Amino acid sequence: MFTIEHEFDSTVVTLVDEGDDADGPHLNEDVTINAFADCVTLEQWDPRTDQVHKITLSPAQLRDLTAALNLPEGIYRSEIKGD
Repeated sequence: MFTIEHEFDSTVVTLVDEGDDADGPHLNEDVTINAFADCVTLEQWDPRTDQVHKITLSPAQLRDLTAALNLPEGIYRSEIKGD
């Protein structure tokens, strides 16, 4: 399950782990994704350390991640196509 909210300066997507009935309720903490104009952040609370961990991706890293999800194993370099 996930939610989408539009804030003043970002779009916020929250991913909720509902578990997998086949393997039992292996639930992870929610992941919150904030999409800003200049970066995307991913946040997840870690109950072991009682801290929120945050990862910041540049637009180029986000493009690479999106492409990587649809590619086979290997090493790739993305090209930015000019106008």
